[in-house]
Amino acid sequence: MQLSKAEEELMNMVWKLKKAYMKDLLDAYPEPKPATTTVATLLKRMADKGFVAYNTIGRSREYYPLVKKQDYFSKHVNGLIKNFFNDSASQFASFFAKETNLSKAELEELRKLIDNEIKKK
Repeated sequence: MQLSKAEEELMNMVWKLKKAYMKDLLDAYPEPKPATTTVATLLKRMADKGFVAYNTIGRSREYYPLVKKQDYFSKHVNGLIKNFFNDSASQFASFFAKETNLSKAELEELRKLIDNEIKKK
């Protein structure tokens, strides 16, 4: 399941804070801040999708992530490769290396990462 752009923005705040009350989340938004009801609606949708949960403490809710950021990102990237690159990681890597204006040092760092992964397998 995917998050909308607004939900993803809020989820990034939850991941960063690890545990957060509504006030913490509102404080994390840049100006102009959304209405409390807007954030509450987003949190409810995210909870319904299984991305966040909360503990009730008094009359407040402390929200925390149920999905790890890396897991969400990994699923996103794999979907991108499947949908836009014919399920070919090499097509994706070729596009990424050519189209992202990486410096020579960054490309060499990528090569080291790939070489290390090859050695592991």
